[in-house]
Amino acid sequence: MNILIANDDGVFAPGIQALAQALKPLGRVVVVAPESERSGFSSALTLDRPLRPIQIAQDVWAVNGTPADCVYLSMNGLFDFEFDLVVSGINSGANLGDDVLYSGTVGAAFEGRLMKQPAIAVSLAGSNVRSYEHADNYAVAAKWVHDFIARGLPSLPPRHILNINIPDVAKLQGEKVTYQGLRAQSKPITSHVDPRGRQVYWIGLAGEAVTDPKRAPSHVQSDFFAVANGYVSITPIQMDATNYGVLEDLQRTLSSSI
Repeated sequence: MNILIANDDGVFAPGIQALAQALKPLGRVVVVAPESERSGFSSALTLDRPLRPIQIAQDVWAVNGTPADCVYLSMNGLFDFEFDLVVSGINSGANLGDDVLYSGTVGAAFEGRLMKQPAIAVSLAGSNVRSYEHADNYAVAAKWVHDFIARGLPSLPPRHILNINIPDVAKLQGEKVTYQGLRAQSKPITSHVDPRGRQVYWIGLAGEAVTDPKRAPSHVQSDFFAVANGYVSITPIQMDATNYGVLEDLQRTLSSSI
């Protein structure tokens, strides 16, 4: 099996190093990742300048672009072989609920959505920033990903991926198939004056999880619930964002108003 690993934390991030090491027993592992952190880039592609992949070690490449750029290049001519699976991560921090709209980790996985096996995005969900500093801190999560792939990935419809969040705990309680939760409105921006007297702003923190049990069958919990209770959250998400339940009603409404 040829496995492509990307991320949005950069090619030297400890999470991607731990993941690559854990997956090597499963086949050839090739890392293609941004040369520096590109968090929050979603599925952005670089169209205004050329991309420059640089090989920095055996099967390890750094790219002066976005996470999606890395996967796009890898699948469209950078190599003379094809990949069987794309794994994006392990991200240093959760990608829960509405986070998937912004996440470069999820964006890289979506770029691999046409793989022979489902592309997956993997994030380590913890509250302690120090737990993201060393590859050893990702050992539990990396082993879980190895075991998950080794036992056979589930089949998904076309243009779907799995968004996986692994709680940062010493012992996992198990895993749950979840739905994508909701966040409340983001916290307000923070304004400062820089040393040159210019007004600058920091984007506010993400909003809190919102309970909305009507969004899925009663026996299915949200990704927030699973992680908060020590379970790995596995959420199938898709590219097609069309609301087919509203589509025909909207069409009828607009037609009657003409």
